[in-house]
Amino acid sequence: MLPTLDRTSGLTQFGRALYELNIDIICANTPQAKGRVERANQTLQDRLVKELRLRGISTIEAANAYAAEFMGDFNARFGKEPRNPKNMHRPLAAHENLDGAMCRKEVRKLSQTLTLRYDKVLFILEPTEAAKRLAGQKVIVCDYPDGRLEVMHEGITLPYRTFDKLRSVQRSEVVENKRLDDVLAFVADRQAERELGRSQHGPRRTGQTSHMFGLPDGSQSNGYQKRKPRGRTDYMNDPAVLARREQAKALMKAAE
Repeated sequence: MLPTLDRTSGLTQFGRALYELNIDIICANTPQAKGRVERANQTLQDRLVKELRLRGISTIEAANAYAAEFMGDFNARFGKEPRNPKNMHRPLAAHENLDGAMCRKEVRKLSQTLTLRYDKVLFILEPTEAAKRLAGQKVIVCDYPDGRLEVMHEGITLPYRTFDKLRSVQRSEVVENKRLDDVLAFVADRQAERELGRSQHGPRRTGQTSHMFGLPDGSQSNGYQKRKPRGRTDYMNDPAVLARREQAKALMKAAE
C-alpha cells in the first residue's frame, strides 16, 4: 500500500520513497533493539568529537578528510561479521526513477481554473488538453533537493507559471514622478510589514542556489532601489522658474 503523502511527516516521505524503489522497511520491534542503536550512535558521536579535538581539527574540510580514516579504524575495532553474509544490494532497475523517488511529494487538488497553491505560491497550469482534463482532480507536486519543482499526474509533467503571493510590486519600469514615487515608497513600507515566512512544514532549502522561493521581494530582484520620500518642490522660490518669469515679463514689455 502506497503511504499517504502527508506534508507534515518526514517519515512518511521516507517510507514513500522506499516504496517507489521497492525497498522494505525492517522496523525494530523491541525496545532493546532501539536502545542498542541509540547507544551505538552516542558512542560513535562521542568518540568522533574526542578524536577531532585530539587532532586539532576545527574545520569542516579537515573533518571530511579525516572521516574515512576514522570509519576504518572504528569498524576494525568494533565491527562484527553479519550472521548472514549474503549481499542484499541490487542494481537499480530500468523502471525505477531514483531522481523521482528522492524528492518531496505532496498532493494538491487542481481547481476548475487549473490552479493550485504550494508553499504560498500560486501555480497556474498552462491550458493544455492534458491539463484541462484534470480540472478538479489531484496532482502531485514534486519538490526536488536541487530546487527544481514539477507538477505531475501519472508520470506526465504539466507546464505551469507562478505567482508568488509574498513578492512585492514590480517597480523597475516606473518613470520619475514626484507623486508616484512617494506612493510606491508607501506601498513598499506596507509590504515590508507583511509576514514573509514560508510554510513551517516545507523543506529547508539550505544550500540550494536556484529555486523559486528565495526572493521574497520581486522589486529588489529587478534592481529597484527604494528612494526616500521627497517633499513638494517650492516652485515660487525656484531660481530657474524665477528666471523664466523675468524673461517672460521682459518680452511682454518689449512687445508693448
